[in-house]
Formats: sequence, C-alpha cells, structure tokens
Amino acid sequence: MPVQPTATTPADTATGNKLISLRAIIRDCESLIVAYSGGVDSAFLMSVAHDVLGKRAIAITARSPSLPASELAAATELAARFGWTHRVIDTREVDDPRYAANNTRRCYFCKTELYTWIEQIRAAEGWKVIANGTNQDDLGDFRPGLDAAREHAIRSPLLEAELTKADVRALARQAGLPVWDKPAQACLSSRVPYGTHVTVQMLRKIETAEAALHVRGFRSLRVRHHGTVARIEVPLEELPRLIDPEVRQAIVAAVREAGYLYVTVDLAGLRSGSMNEAIAGWRGNTGTA
Repeated sequence: MPVQPTATTPADTATGNKLISLRAIIRDCESLIVAYSGGVDSAFLMSVAHDVLGKRAIAITARSPSLPASELAAATELAARFGWTHRVIDTREVDDPRYAANNTRRCYFCKTELYTWIEQIRAAEGWKVIANGTNQDDLGDFRPGLDAAREHAIRSPLLEAELTKADVRALARQAGLPVWDKPAQACLSSRVPYGTHVTVQMLRKIETAEAALHVRGFRSLRVRHHGTVARIEVPLEELPRLIDPEVRQAIVAAVREAGYLYVTVDLAGLRSGSMNEAIAGWRGNTGTA
C-alpha cells in the first residue's frame, strides 16, 4: 500500500491545511459513497476516504456505452490495487431520449441517472453521504451535471476543502496514485456535436477510433464525431508526431476501419470542451469535454 498523504508533507502549508480540512469533512460523513470514475479527482477522494473511513467508504463506478471499456478496466484495477471497496453498476442514460437528443443539458441527464441509482443503494444499505470529485476549478466550467448534484444533495468534499485541480494532482502524486497526471477525460458523448442524436453504435465507433491513437502513445486526445468525418484533436506539441508519415498512415487506416470515411486533424489542437464552442455566447475553454 502506498503511504497516504499527511498534513506535514505537501509542498506548501496551504495545501496541507486543505488536506486537513478534507480529512475532517470526510470523517464527519461517517460513511461515504464516492461516485468514482477512475480519474484523478474521484480517485484521490476515494484514497483519502479509504484512509479515513476504511470499509465505511465505497467507490461506485457506472458502466455504460458512454464510458470506454478501457477506462472501466483501469478504474477497477486501481481500486483493487489499493484495496478500496468497489462496485460497478449499470446505468442506462443512453436509453433516455432526453440524453440521446444531445442538447446542452445532456450531462445533466447523465448525472441524474447516475445519482438516482446511487441514491437507491444509499437508502437500501444505510450509507450516510454520496460524494463526487468536483474541485474548485470545476466551478468555472460549463457543467450542467453540477445542477443534478445539487438536486440530489451530492456532496463535493474536494470543493468544500477548497482544493484546486493542482492541489489534487500534487496530493495524488504524493499518495502514490498512478493517475496523478492522468489527462482529463469526459464521456464519449462529449465528442458528438450538440443536436446530433447519440447512439450506442456511434459511441463504439468513437471509442474504437480513440483507442487506435492511444495504442500509438497519444495520451491526451479527442476524436470528434461529425458524421462520416473524424476530427482528431491532440495537444499542439504532438501535432508533428501525429502527421509523421508512418504514424499518420497507420492512424488513417485504423480510424477508417472504425467506420469513418474522412480523417481530419484540428490545427487548433486539443481543447477540452471544444464542442461547447458552438454554444451561442460561450467563449473559451470549458475544461471538461
């Protein structure tokens, strides 16, 4: 087991004080369900919850077509490695016509589905609190899912302790969590333009195309779905490698095999949440999708 973070070892006192606050918040929960995706935020939250509450903390991950199978496998492996109590449940947000319609409230319907299922577990088994991995930086993003969290009384201990993304990454690294530098992820539906109906087949196509880039060493990426066109986003510094003739040819072949006719590269580079650029009046990086 890796050493859990303490208040005396963070790089600065402010981060240490936030960690002390986080541990107190979690202790006061008495028992806790963490909505755990396998990303750095929810993983760090579960790490501290396990340290503070032991078996009175459980991680729950939703399995659905909108989550890449590789992400579920990684989340499951991480939980097992650290001895966390972990459960996988099946959610059906893609079957909800409001979600599938893919308007700007899609994330709200997704989180409503997730929290409804977890609430049933909490009520049936007597857990006190449900928590998510929202941190302070998330408040500046376009995140309709936060509305669902408020409606379902989901707590956000990282936010309550005023932890930023940088704080979380630093503390996760100190705790020995291998996901401390994991790139931000989002559900596969975030690759689809608003207003385009989401289907399971479409999500599988996106997942397969992105997997082709992952196996070639690209960690941060998105394959945006535009009908027969795949628009690839990678960080600007990785564009030269992406268009290297040998790499480019292999990726074009793999993405076409996934079901796309045209394979394009976005010269603006990776922008988390770039689909939100189409929302009237929205400017800048949304940081999530």
